[in-house]
Amino acid sequence: MSERLIGLDIARYLAFVGMVLVNFDIAMSYGVPSNEGFFNEFIGQLRGRASATFVLLAGIGLGLSSFKKESQTVNTVVKRSIFLLILGLLNMTIFEGDILHYYAFYFLFGVFLLPFGNRVLILVIGILNIVFFGMMLFIDYESGWNFEELTYSGFWTIDGFIRNLFFNGFHPVFPWLGFFLLGVLLSRALLKKRQVQIKMITWGLVAIIFSEIMSFIFSGYVIPADSELQFLFMTDSMPPMPLYFLAASGSAFLIIGLCLLLSEKFRESKVYSLIAPAGTQTLTLYILHIIVGLGFIDAIGFTGTQTSSQAFIAAIIFCILGTIFAFTWSKWFRRGIFESLMRKLTG
Repeated sequence: MSERLIGLDIARYLAFVGMVLVNFDIAMSYGVPSNEGFFNEFIGQLRGRASATFVLLAGIGLGLSSFKKESQTVNTVVKRSIFLLILGLLNMTIFEGDILHYYAFYFLFGVFLLPFGNRVLILVIGILNIVFFGMMLFIDYESGWNFEELTYSGFWTIDGFIRNLFFNGFHPVFPWLGFFLLGVLLSRALLKKRQVQIKMITWGLVAIIFSEIMSFIFSGYVIPADSELQFLFMTDSMPPMPLYFLAASGSAFLIIGLCLLLSEKFRESKVYSLIAPAGTQTLTLYILHIIVGLGFIDAIGFTGTQTSSQAFIAAIIFCILGTIFAFTWSKWFRRGIFESLMRKLTG
């Protein structure tokens, strides 16, 4: 396995762990008063960052596939998008924070944009952010939401589904498709080159620092604290304003760049051998963390009753068990359960 793929496996695994931490925290401690500063802050920093890294990695995967002899055709990707949409909608009946049905549309739009050059993709990324910014000025972002309970009404109606998908869901196409397209752009770079990896780390840090400073200046000094325009300069993932997009992109660049840079040291390590299968079975582990992990949490009555530290511990336990499961499964099977099912059904 190339150094490049090793780094991407590690980054994908870390992004998955971050998503599990966030989802367990939402399920177990959302709305529960807590003064656990460290855990609240740590998991808070992962919200919208881990999932953005995950989406960006998906874009890299699609982009890299276009360079291989077994390049995925539009027909194959469309079928896999339908598979992810169905799986995601089924998942939505259990967990409203599902990301898979959004993935379906990232891949669907992404495969049709794949033939275009870098300048076009950069332009599309900019348009996605500008359009979302404009929608925030003219459309009620809270429509459908009960933020006290973090529930969304009307999702199963045509209007509600479209609104959630493109505008005010957890990971709306505007501007989240931009993360996917950034991944496609990265796939065209020589990711194995040390110079490229260092540039990713450097620009990632610059993006994070710049966006946070701008957010601090505008929300702390330029825009009055009681102004309704405060949201325009937030770096939180909801709503995903341009400064958030910049910060989350920077985080993804930083993590992926570091993983690629350090991957050579992990090439023959037991640590990599243990986590690599989990990094290639993230679809299966994502489904399992909802059905098994959060299902167990709900069954024992821990939903909405625990602290962030308890959610953190539960998430880490699941990640350890999930890693062991993926490692064991890989001894007999080449792909994960749902990865194999998707390939069998879609080619």
